[in-house]
Amino acid sequence: MMKRTEPKGTSRPSIPKFVTFIVNRLRHAGHEAWIVGGAVRDICLARSVTDWDVATSASSSEIKRIFEDTPHFALKHDTVTLLHSQRHFDVTPFRRKTGDIDGDLAHRDFTINAMAYNPQSGKILDPHGGRQHLALKRVKAVGLPEERFDEDPLRLLRAVRLAVQFRFRIESATFRAIGDHAMLINKVAPERIREELMKILMTTKPSIGFSLMRRTGLLREIIPELLEGYRKRQEDFHRFTIFRHALETVDRTDPSPPLRVSALLHDVSKPRVRKRVDGKWRFEGHEKASAELAREIMVRLRFSSRMVRVVTNLIAHHGIDYHPSWSDGAIRRFIRQMGRESVMDLFALRRADTMASGGTSRELKVLSEFERRVLEELEAGTVPELSDLAIGGTEVMEILGIPPGPEVGEALGRLLEKVTDHPELNTRQGLLSLIEEMKIP
Repeated sequence: MMKRTEPKGTSRPSIPKFVTFIVNRLRHAGHEAWIVGGAVRDICLARSVTDWDVATSASSSEIKRIFEDTPHFALKHDTVTLLHSQRHFDVTPFRRKTGDIDGDLAHRDFTINAMAYNPQSGKILDPHGGRQHLALKRVKAVGLPEERFDEDPLRLLRAVRLAVQFRFRIESATFRAIGDHAMLINKVAPERIREELMKILMTTKPSIGFSLMRRTGLLREIIPELLEGYRKRQEDFHRFTIFRHALETVDRTDPSPPLRVSALLHDVSKPRVRKRVDGKWRFEGHEKASAELAREIMVRLRFSSRMVRVVTNLIAHHGIDYHPSWSDGAIRRFIRQMGRESVMDLFALRRADTMASGGTSRELKVLSEFERRVLEELEAGTVPELSDLAIGGTEVMEILGIPPGPEVGEALGRLLEKVTDHPELNTRQGLLSLIEEMKIP
């Protein structure tokens, strides 16, 4: 007999009207329908529910027929996704041939996700002790963990994500099974792994997740390059090893995807370029080497081309060898080199990096001064691009008497350099005069 209870100590949760509509229509068509998964877990935790999933005894084709008047699509196996008010609602047939909710819940990943809610009666079906494990703050596989991980190896990584997301502990047998079966993660599509990794990186303290991944052996299978820095010492001023420093840096950044990935991988090449010079560790060229290694890792995990470009740009420049003597023109060149859309993320990365290294108040003060100067230039709109020049390639060709080709670009580049140092020259007459000067041998 499966256990059915009402949420204790809470009023009946507010269910979106469209979810109620889904459940009612399925039941009027003669099928079972339950709210399942993370939505029920979040209801029990009194958290805001973002994803609503319904499990039903109807088949995929029956679901499509029942909701033929509702916009829908089917990308996942058997799951039909209904669209309403720019939101997605998944409706999935029961998972097992038994065709009932009990069999469905028995093959879900973890007990805290293996509950079902009946919005009509307000009862929660909890056959595997999910609510008890929520109270104990425990992530435990449903039944035998080996069987659950074999059904979908991504669950190995999902256990870590749930633990760090909710600050729960992974139950001992489940934890051991993750370590014993870590290699199974290689059967999972890189895109699915990437999505779980990003969810870990977007938590409040991602270092917990990556430490768990190291302890379970998952990190060795997914990003072994990070483990090369485990217990590897750095320069004397660094408080932590290379691996620990990366995690400390991640924890100190805001939850922005490019910023968190950049923080995680900003020193990933250090173990490979590390050399002992005069009794001290040196890491010459590690910024560019780390950017290239980060590119390899991100391509392997199927990150978008844009994300790869943004992250590798941040990593390649995270050293920021700035000095207060820099001219305003040098500041503008730096902004143009980095790109206006990334330059502030670079300061966030550098600040986190400095703090994780045990940086001094003087270093942070200099960084803040640099950031202030960059902000002033951005707000003043004084950072020119080629498209901002008061003349174009046509005038350059006419005055210099040259045909279309590389020389035109070179001439425009020289003009851009001039107006970077002297914005007041960026007028039609001023640039025409500069072009005339170029004609002089």
